[in-house]
Amino acid sequence: MNILIVEDEPRLADALGEIMREQHYLADVVYTGTDGLDYAQNGSYDVIVLDVMLPGMDGFEIVRRLRAGHNAVPVLMLTARDELHDKVTGLDCGADDYMTKPFAPEELLARVRALGRRQGEVQLETLTFADVTLHLSTNDLICGARSVHLCYKEFEVLRLLMSSPGVIIPKDTLISRVWGDESSAEDNNVEAYISFLRKKLSFLGAHAVITVRRKVGYLLEAVP
Repeated sequence: MNILIVEDEPRLADALGEIMREQHYLADVVYTGTDGLDYAQNGSYDVIVLDVMLPGMDGFEIVRRLRAGHNAVPVLMLTARDELHDKVTGLDCGADDYMTKPFAPEELLARVRALGRRQGEVQLETLTFADVTLHLSTNDLICGARSVHLCYKEFEVLRLLMSSPGVIIPKDTLISRVWGDESSAEDNNVEAYISFLRKKLSFLGAHAVITVRRKVGYLLEAVP
């Protein structure tokens, strides 16, 4: 599964991300409400784990905007307050489940699995665009009879592009999601990995290409 975690306590947020990755899930972690809404609207997630109290925009407003935009991704809300009013508000906004902090990691994982099953018993294992398929559990990129293995950052860059084909992903977004907000990575780091991926797509003979929109970002397109 692909999980988005929106939590303003960095230690807790990072710990939740690690718990998800230990289960071999993909996990994006952000710390503000505005980033959470941006990731949720532009990414492809099976479940969102969402704190209520967030800087920039609270969890209730994030859920309201997602549902208003017909985004039906399951949302598990987290709060430090065990008040009936908060739970009712969250569920009325469109949240699917609710947990009060502190909680046991095992219960959180069980709730996430249950919400993931609502999306379908078969969990997403691959991303496909044009004639290429990216295997999320092995980092292998396949086109016809050929395949190549992607390193971690190649995989993460291509996963973001394949999750939103035809959508321009800014360089800043790629740096934030692949290298992290605290990283010293710059535009040339992104350009290097885009070059690596282009060479691998060319080797595969793929009809999927990574196109640049100068001073804006990159997108994945299909060519004849």
